[in-house]
Amino acid sequence: MAEIKAVLIIFILTLVSLILIPLQWIAIRLQLPMRRKLPQIWHLIATRLVGIRIRQIGSPSPDRPLLITSNHASWVDITVIGSLMPLSFIAKSEVSGWPIFGLLAKLQRTVFVDRTKRTRTVEVTDTIAGRMAAGDAMVLFAEGTSNDGNCVLPFRSALLGAATRAVGNGGGEKVWVQPLSVAYQGFYGLPMGRAHRPHVAWYGDMELAGHLWGVFARGAFDVIVHWGDPVLVDGDTDRKALTRQLEREVRAMTVASLLQKPIEYEDSGESGDSDEIGPFEFFSNGEKPGKAGV
Repeated sequence: MAEIKAVLIIFILTLVSLILIPLQWIAIRLQLPMRRKLPQIWHLIATRLVGIRIRQIGSPSPDRPLLITSNHASWVDITVIGSLMPLSFIAKSEVSGWPIFGLLAKLQRTVFVDRTKRTRTVEVTDTIAGRMAAGDAMVLFAEGTSNDGNCVLPFRSALLGAATRAVGNGGGEKVWVQPLSVAYQGFYGLPMGRAHRPHVAWYGDMELAGHLWGVFARGAFDVIVHWGDPVLVDGDTDRKALTRQLEREVRAMTVASLLQKPIEYEDSGESGDSDEIGPFEFFSNGEKPGKAGV
């Protein structure tokens, strides 16, 4: 039955894609307003087909320019977040060459970052700043990689700074930066513990094709999406202090979602380097090389 479900999902998503991809291509070429909405429709259909149930706590900021900084456990994060509102992502340049996923990322107007060429930082920063100034909400996976879903890795200040400095660099402009936590809490209506989290988390040396098939076949995830309070950033904001603040916010929200308890903010000092989240720390696989994210 699970295999039949996976085949059916792939078949329906293929039909949907054959309809929406040409429309999105035309919308991008002609700069039509629906270019922001069509990817959200695709993600909404995908989450419904797979059986992903999303519970939102808080809400996205209506203010613009807006940068959303999120933790990252899986490619599923993109579909979950993408189904909530019109937005685009900031991703590593390798994603652009991935089969199918690369095409979908380009059609969602993703900004690709080449981490091996620091000389292109200014160019990428200008692109991100321009998109945000034009009203596009941009999503940054601030850990720079994916993890096992049981922890939040340290946020990279350079990645955050590349997207904020250009907007608030002495020109009188400001940008709203909003922390976001995505936590996979349930599986078929039951708490998702250590044994089941790899069904959704995609990290380390996991093969994409096999993981994709597993998600389609076993689906039915319960996801808690927790929006934190947006932070107003300008040219005088300390980038590293902002990074530590956002990291603590996202970690605290993730812990609360996974343990189903009130938010408790940890006292992490000035280093901001801890990726432990209390009782779940022994589940962490943070030492594995990640394959997704910026």
